[in-house]
Amino acid sequence: MATPKRSLRERAVEGVVFSGGMASIVLVALIFLFVLKEALPLLKDYPLSRFLTDRGWQPTLAPPEGPWFGLLPNVWGSFLVTAGAVVLSVPLALSTAVFTSEVAPSWLRDMLKPLVELLALVPSVAIGFVGAVAINPLVKDLFGLDTGKSAIAGSIMLAFMAAPTIATIAEDAINAVPRSFRDGSLALGATRWQGISGIVLPAAKPGILAAVMLGVGRAVGETMVVIMVTGNAGVLPDKGIWYAFTHSVRTITGTIGAEALEVANGEPHYRALFMLGVVLFTITFVLNAIAHYSLGKGDRRAQA
Repeated sequence: MATPKRSLRERAVEGVVFSGGMASIVLVALIFLFVLKEALPLLKDYPLSRFLTDRGWQPTLAPPEGPWFGLLPNVWGSFLVTAGAVVLSVPLALSTAVFTSEVAPSWLRDMLKPLVELLALVPSVAIGFVGAVAINPLVKDLFGLDTGKSAIAGSIMLAFMAAPTIATIAEDAINAVPRSFRDGSLALGATRWQGISGIVLPAAKPGILAAVMLGVGRAVGETMVVIMVTGNAGVLPDKGIWYAFTHSVRTITGTIGAEALEVANGEPHYRALFMLGVVLFTITFVLNAIAHYSLGKGDRRAQA
């Protein structure tokens, strides 16, 4: 009699898990469809070609000069702060993951791992406040700028937010590499570092790539920090890349967060913000797809 009851309980749990998973998929799909429905009417008044190519975002500019709903300055700002965050966070996060999983003694590992995970729980508004109070003045003095609100300040703060996520997932990927890989490299005469760099890290590469993609996804989707530290200038600069990094930029999330509550329902400005949401959804889907493919590739390689 115990076996049928247990089987029924297992089927019930499987049904609950399956229903929860399907509900999540349906909810995300409904949100995307709603955003798309609200965004598409913009194309009646503002052609898609202009939205994709205009170099400015000035929604309050009066006709005939405006308004401007240019995607380029928003995408450019998001790219700058995200690229800077990746350059800063990935080496730090991977070094942390390797040290925690391969080098640190067990007592130190037990201390470091929870601390790294706790960093991911710091509220973004607190990180943004620290950036506005401490990092912006530091960037201003260090580079001799008129104001410290810049893409580089946003990159520093987003790197602080993305690093714990990357480090935690990368550490799990490294720990998933079989112990026999390490023992085999030592048996063949390799040093410990040669085994880590030549055997363990390549074997964990799909999981590490997935960790980086998820960290990038968090950086792309962050709102409060970029509003507080980047300055939100909606103009595409004509000068070099360093000028762009050291001056104010506007990101997709910053634009939506700063202006969403100031527009009337149904206006072109309202529709343009939803169109930015469609672009942000698309970027997020692509990043998640890359991460999912990387994890799946790692699982197939492990099974082979």
